[in-house]
Order: sequence, then structure tokens, then C-alpha cells
Amino acid sequence: MTTFDERADARGDLRELSGTAGRVRSAVETVIEGKPDVVRLALTVLLAEGHLLIEDVPGVGKTMLARALGRSVDASVRRIQFTPDLLPSDITGVSIYDQVSGTFDFKPGAVFAQIVIGDEINRASPKTQSALLEAMEEGQVTLDGETFPLPRPFMVVATQNPVEMEGTYPLPEAQRDRFMARVSMGYPSAEAELKMLGSHGAASPLDALAPVAHVDEIAKLVEAVRGVHIAEDIERYAVALTQATRAHPELRLGASPRATLHLVRAARASAALAGRDFVLPDDVQALAVPVLAHRLLPTTQAQLGRRSAEAIVVELLQQVPIPDSGGRGGRPASGGR
Repeated sequence: MTTFDERADARGDLRELSGTAGRVRSAVETVIEGKPDVVRLALTVLLAEGHLLIEDVPGVGKTMLARALGRSVDASVRRIQFTPDLLPSDITGVSIYDQVSGTFDFKPGAVFAQIVIGDEINRASPKTQSALLEAMEEGQVTLDGETFPLPRPFMVVATQNPVEMEGTYPLPEAQRDRFMARVSMGYPSAEAELKMLGSHGAASPLDALAPVAHVDEIAKLVEAVRGVHIAEDIERYAVALTQATRAHPELRLGASPRATLHLVRAARASAALAGRDFVLPDDVQALAVPVLAHRLLPTTQAQLGRRSAEAIVVELLQQVPIPDSGGRGGRPASGGR
């Protein structure tokens, strides 16, 4: 049973999380104008130990968001420009034979950083894209039978252009499923675009962006998010949503069990960012589209009818019953699970 002191410590951690997250959000928003929801989702994924896929047409600030997030945290950041001639070893590293010692020395690749920016990830071949699979799921790289752990926390922020654009490859299903959430930047409003002309015209605002949080703070906040309580009926609600995608007649591929896990972890982070130590059904609902939609494959008939995966998830949110208990205002009496 959770004691009063433990609950007080948890609330203190959440207050610290709120302050640190607020500093990071404000720093990123000095670069990304008029996109508070996108910035908040990026922070949610960071604190939930996930990976973020940013998809949209060129020129709307996808790479700028990834770079701003990396610069606002005092962590190791590496950028990988994905191109058709990029090799898997450029990402993971390579073993080089040392003639003097007679041994192989491992030269780490660009993935050995705490925040990895994958720019235009779908311009590389599927073989090169798959070099990230082990790193994103297990936080390690295996080469020549030897395993090398990646630094913690570890996050991949990847950008991609729409698959119908020239020179792109579709992301493999296994790759998409490892991204916790996908977000589209969208075009800025006229007011935000006008403001951007003033702030970006003379120099890039990234040049003036300094870290506002240390990576050790982020690691501590990740631990605090893990302690956020989620009631069993809300867990059942998350499972019911993903189960519904697997039975939907317009989907030939539904959400995986990993998607359910990602949805719950993201809901915990969202609750923590809101200053709560418990999850509401609203947290799950708000994250269902960005967490689930990119994993789903509509049938040919659905595509011909211009039915998107996002629209199907919204439809399921209206159909799956919302839990009555453990939700709105239902704070647990004895602490987190």
C-alpha cells in the first residue's frame, strides 16, 4: 500500500516534471510558431520513452521541430540524413580490423546518441531503414555477435515526406510500429507565417536556442511518468480500442499489442504533463489517433472510398464504450499501480 509520504514525493516529482516540461516547451515554441499541440505531443513521446515520426510535405518545419527538441535538452544529438545510398553500417557502426593489435575495433555509428534525428527517413531503402529496428525496440545494437547498449534516454525523431512524393520508399510495417506516435505539422496560420518571417528572416532562431533541461532531469522525469496510476478499466478501454482495429472490416492490418503498450505509456505521460498522477479516459482518447493510425492498413476498398486510417480510429472512439469508473476525477486512494 502506498504511504502518504510516497504520494507526496510523487506529487513533488510531477510538479518538477511540469516545470521542466514547460521550459522545454517554451524553448521549442520559440522556433516552431503556432503549433502548441504538435510540440506537446513531442514532449509526451519523449517522457513516455517513445519515438516520434513527423510526416508532412517539405518546408513546413519537420526537421526544425526535431532539431529544436534536440537542442532544448542538454543531451547528445546526432542527425542522420537518409538518402538512397545510405548504408546500414552508416547508422549502426562498423568493426574495423586493427593490424597492430590483431583485433576488431568497433566504430559507433550515428545511432549512438540520446536523441537521433532521422531526416527524410523514407528516402533510404527498406534495408537501411531496418538498421534502426533493434535500436528502437531494445536500445542496443548487435554487430558481429556482440551487443552494444545505446545511451539512455534514447529517442528517435524521424521526419518523412508523404509516400506519394518522388524518391520515397514506404516505411516497412515493423518500422512504423516502433514509432510511438505520428504527427503532421500542417501549414501554419497566416498570422504564424507572418511572425515566422520576422523571426526567421535575418537568422535562424535555432542559433539562439540553448539547452533548458539536462538529460539527467529528463531521465528522472521518465521515472516519474512510470509511476502515474492507470486504473484497470482504463487499461481495458485501451485494449478494447486496439482489439476493435483488428476486427474492423475496412482494415487489413490492425494495431499490434505494442500499440496498446505505447498508448498506455503515452497516456501516462499526457496525464503527468497535465499535473495529474492518474490517467483519465480523455488522455487515451486524445492520443488514440496519433498513436494508432500510422500502424493501420486500410483495405483496397477503403482506400478507393478515400477512407483514411485516422477517420476509422475516430469512428472507433465513438463506438467503443468509455469506462465509467477510475476516470474523470477518479483519483486512486492508495497510489499508483
